[in-house]
Amino acid sequence: MMGLRTLKPTDGFSDLAPGMELMPLVGERMDQRPNHVAESAGQNGGGGSDTKIVFSNSGPDHSIFYDIHIFYYLWYGSPQMDSSYIHWDHVLVPHWDPKIAASHPKGRHNPPDDIASSYYPELGPYSSRDPDVIESHMAQIEAAAAGVVVLSWYPPGVADEHGKPTEDLVPAVMDAAHRHSIKVAFHLQPYKGRTDLSVHDNIKYIIDKYGKHGAFYRFRSSTGKILPLFYVYDSYLTPPEAWAELLTISGSHSLRGTPYDGIFIALIVEERHKQDILAGGFDGMYTYFASNGFSFGSSHQNWKAIKAFCDKNNLLFVPSAGPGYMDTAVRPWNNHNTRNRVNGRYYETSLQAAMSIRPDIITVTSFNEWHEGTQIERAVPKKTVARLYLDYKPHQPDHYLELTRKWAEHFSKEKEQWLM
Repeated sequence: MMGLRTLKPTDGFSDLAPGMELMPLVGERMDQRPNHVAESAGQNGGGGSDTKIVFSNSGPDHSIFYDIHIFYYLWYGSPQMDSSYIHWDHVLVPHWDPKIAASHPKGRHNPPDDIASSYYPELGPYSSRDPDVIESHMAQIEAAAAGVVVLSWYPPGVADEHGKPTEDLVPAVMDAAHRHSIKVAFHLQPYKGRTDLSVHDNIKYIIDKYGKHGAFYRFRSSTGKILPLFYVYDSYLTPPEAWAELLTISGSHSLRGTPYDGIFIALIVEERHKQDILAGGFDGMYTYFASNGFSFGSSHQNWKAIKAFCDKNNLLFVPSAGPGYMDTAVRPWNNHNTRNRVNGRYYETSLQAAMSIRPDIITVTSFNEWHEGTQIERAVPKKTVARLYLDYKPHQPDHYLELTRKWAEHFSKEKEQWLM
């Protein structure tokens, strides 16, 4: 969904109502480990033994929390930096049923006045290559107190079907993140020909190229291992037997126990994916989608049971909270999955649901997935001849950044209570 593939009826649509119910706190104890720790240098069996531990910056006004991870996109382009708009001019994706497709508009958006989003960014339809944009983004993420940016990543020369390659931008993002005490993790995107073997090469590439950078994120596991953490989007597209060759100790090209070992987090969409993720040798699962009720994994009411399964099998469960969902600017037929922001109440309900299961990490979908209306990036009111955009009023453009900070601080305090 994040990759803007066409949703199919089998994509985990659910009859569940998009309930906003809060779940009671559950009683499992957290791993006994320091809170808000990001590992920035060295790794077991890897590059050097001088592992530095970066704790939260001190003081309530400048704290940052490395257990709040936020999904970040690099796929935007503008004529000034990229010779044309990229992604802001996204096509209107047709429905898979020709009868339904016939009743919805076709074509593509026409920036700068008509962009592929229901909201309008304060920075305008920007380029992800613009150093000033990257700097502004990292400042916004720091203001939100989210300690880890999860970078949507494709291998060199590869892009999503609507974009252009962006791997060459990663160093600039990491440098900017480092200036703001933010760490960077990688969100491995599906691409044509992605297999367990190609992912082996991808992991080796990322660790060889970025593993010594001060912003490279490492996670301290419950067993005390300090390893890079990777989110694997649409992991279910590859069978568990293939993942096991990469992610179990007896696999034919196993990463386990090598300098390229890591914490690998798979996407849970359907309930059956729990067993597949376990069989594939993954270390945990995340839910990604910001539309409560859209899939089994993204339905808040299922999180307690998924967490219990993960606890039983020594897996991490990483729920994904989002401020709302609205992708009708790119999928005009998908309004049944819209989730209204309710001035921030939907986001707070989502964060409360995530926190109530006592996870190690909470992910936020997203900083800037504007197509799907999950962004917390600053947005402004905008009206053009053709379009009236939604905005964050009656609140300010930084409303969702402020809510993120508030809940990141709350999560930190809650964790201290769980450990008592």
